[in-house]
Amino acid sequence: MAYSLTLSRRWAAQRWKVKIRDRERLEPPHVSLIRGIQTWRFGLRSRTFLDKEPDPAEVPGELVEEILASWSELQMAWDEMYPENPVESEDDDER
Repeated sequence: MAYSLTLSRRWAAQRWKVKIRDRERLEPPHVSLIRGIQTWRFGLRSRTFLDKEPDPAEVPGELVEEILASWSELQMAWDEMYPENPVESEDDDER
């Protein structure tokens, strides 16, 4: 089952959603920022956008701040959904 971050009314009223979707276990840990038909992937390891399209500049900085404020919650949700691909992996320690 997908995980949805509860956003403030401001972002919900503007149709923003932040989710960890099902069937993404092979991808780098990330959350999907969704507005209408557009989706941006924001990496839970890198804390950066994973794709150039759609343009990350279209995502309000204050929304990104809200996501970063919920970092522990998102990390725990990802790790629970995908324990074989945790946010903090052993590979990270070797870097």
